[in-house]
Amino acid sequence: QVQLVESGGGLVQAGGSLRLSCAASGRTFSNDAAGWFRQTPGKEREFVAAISRGGSITFYADSVKGRFTISRDNAKNTVGLQMNSLKPEDTAVYYCANGASTAAIRRSEPDYWGRGTQVTVSS
Repeated sequence: QVQLVESGGGLVQAGGSLRLSCAASGRTFSNDAAGWFRQTPGKEREFVAAISRGGSITFYADSVKGRFTISRDNAKNTVGLQMNSLKPEDTAVYYCANGASTAAIRRSEPDYWGRGTQVTVSS
């Protein structure tokens, strides 16, 4: 099985930037698609971004398109999320995930989840 650990969360002012990273352990996940989700109290987990196993195809939620960039480094078994022009509504716990395809990720059907990292954007 794969274990995913997120890092890079923290407190940032509106308009600022933050980079999240997710490291896989237990097994390489280079043959799997990957993605990011976020969740706030009282809400369902929300899709943020997905990336194909080779990194050539990406998808983004409309709410973050143009501001966030997903990437991956298969040699290091990591996936990143560069977040720019952050808004208070971006405040959430961010989770990384991997699955068989970007379609599965976008359907909220990943195979593995990380435990999350808190991102707080102040106004």
